[in-house]
Amino acid sequence: MMYPHPLIAKEGWPYLAVLGVLTLVVHSLGGFTWSWPLWILFFFVLQFFRDPQRIAPLGRDLVLSPADGRIVVVEVTQDPYAKREALKISVFMNVFNVHSNRSAVNGLVKEIQYFPGKFVNADLDKASLENERNAMVIDANGQTVTLVQVAGLIARRILCYVHVGDRLKAGERYGFIRFGSRVDIYLPLTAVPMVSVGDRVYATNTALARLPGLD
Repeated sequence: MMYPHPLIAKEGWPYLAVLGVLTLVVHSLGGFTWSWPLWILFFFVLQFFRDPQRIAPLGRDLVLSPADGRIVVVEVTQDPYAKREALKISVFMNVFNVHSNRSAVNGLVKEIQYFPGKFVNADLDKASLENERNAMVIDANGQTVTLVQVAGLIARRILCYVHVGDRLKAGERYGFIRFGSRVDIYLPLTAVPMVSVGDRVYATNTALARLPGLD
């Protein structure tokens, strides 16, 4: 499941190819006067699908951010997927963030649950339980970590490339959400948060919490 990080995510190649050809055709026939809206759209899509390589901070007990974005929730609540009380940290991604999702920890994928649902603004708390989402429960050296991809207002496709029984490395790419979304992270209550609501975070680069016992 390792990903070569080609700077532009593979999920965006078909969109860029079609839009690029259309833009060039319109530009050649009508010039910039007619093609400028397509050029703007092309560069917007190009920046949306960027997928830079990331380097994890040092520390074996660190829980890494699975997504770029802004912290919108840090609270103790119920993890509805692993059926336990947990520390929940939520990262909201707008359309200008990188939307490639990466594993927060080393571990074994124990369960994957997909739920169809609504497409309300992913910045809202109710999106966690009402929107389309894909939950992945990981056994991280005997500790349970749940990562939930949540579709947003204009997101219409959640992609998850791992399966039950796969082993993930912290920072390894495992999925993608197209056009605006969030990721919820549920951690054991022994985890100590390292971020606060409003903080900007970056997938793999930013540690969300310390969790004693991680390997």
